[in-house]
Amino acid sequence: MTQFKQDRMTEKERFEALLNRQPVDRVPFFLWAFSFAAVNSGYPKVVFYADPEKSFEAVRHTYEMYDGWHWTYYTAGSLGAREFGTKVKLPTEEYSQSVSILDPVVKSEEDVDQLKVPDVKAAGMLHLVMEHARLQEKYGWPITFSSGSILGRVQAIMGVEKMCRWMRKKPELIHRICRLATDFLIAIAEYWVESFGCPERMIPLTSAPTESNQVISPKFFREFSLPYQKEVHEKILELGVKHIHVHVCGEQNLNLPYWTELPIGEPGILSFGHEVDLDRASEYFPNDIIVGNVEPAVIHIGKPEEIYELSRICIEKGKKHPGGYALSPGCELPPLAPPYNVWTMRKAINDFGWYE
Repeated sequence: MTQFKQDRMTEKERFEALLNRQPVDRVPFFLWAFSFAAVNSGYPKVVFYADPEKSFEAVRHTYEMYDGWHWTYYTAGSLGAREFGTKVKLPTEEYSQSVSILDPVVKSEEDVDQLKVPDVKAAGMLHLVMEHARLQEKYGWPITFSSGSILGRVQAIMGVEKMCRWMRKKPELIHRICRLATDFLIAIAEYWVESFGCPERMIPLTSAPTESNQVISPKFFREFSLPYQKEVHEKILELGVKHIHVHVCGEQNLNLPYWTELPIGEPGILSFGHEVDLDRASEYFPNDIIVGNVEPAVIHIGKPEEIYELSRICIEKGKKHPGGYALSPGCELPPLAPPYNVWTMRKAINDFGWYE
């Protein structure tokens, strides 16, 4: 029977210590548990995207079960899609994981002229995100909202294939939609700060899978994403937010020099897909907290000893990082990942994650 060592800090103390550049007793565990948390708590996956109260309950129970970092995000799925008028499908089928786009609102150049920034107090599913944020406030968790990515919002409006074609053939139209996405994200930040009045408790998330080099080139990242995302982050920090979390999703090794130009707070938090080596991430972001990055597919279908070994490698690299480190999957936990495989990551923290 595995006997875990006695913690000397709570997860909240551990989290606050890292944000204040202070030492911690051991490596924290950030689960990235969205639909996995729903399934783990006996709910269908769709509950995470449709019911903020049950979603928060599922996340709390899951984090309690795995002794996870008490900090998470809520999304009603593909932010910007329903808010701008795109039709979507909720994950009600066996092999679906998240919300998918059915009918993009932008199909032609003329459709771009009809777009306008939605009312963030009423549009789409933002009222669900606000309900979840009020639960975060109630339970003393960091209050979160989406701070990007820019191209994630663009593809939610028009679909990723058309976005990529228009980057080459009609770049001026992509820039117009990027401008709308920027104003939309800034409006959300202003609404959150106005509603809660405590920007120091907020940690927005810029999750950037659409910016990966599996989708676009570094040239297009620099042209269409970086300047707009920089504007969003600068505005958020001006509002009094102290720390921004950026999830550098997928293969983004060629984008890393550009990500260093983005203001993310003191310190910022960066999590990485498994495609980015943590030693390399540490070189680019020595003063920020890094998080990652066990491959989710291995957590889903691999053997426990494989997950244990990958976790050990991540922990031993992350512990050397001067800005602080938390173990996590490289992206969202697969909803049907075996619970024992996830627990094996926590066991690796117990065996290799102590600083003393």
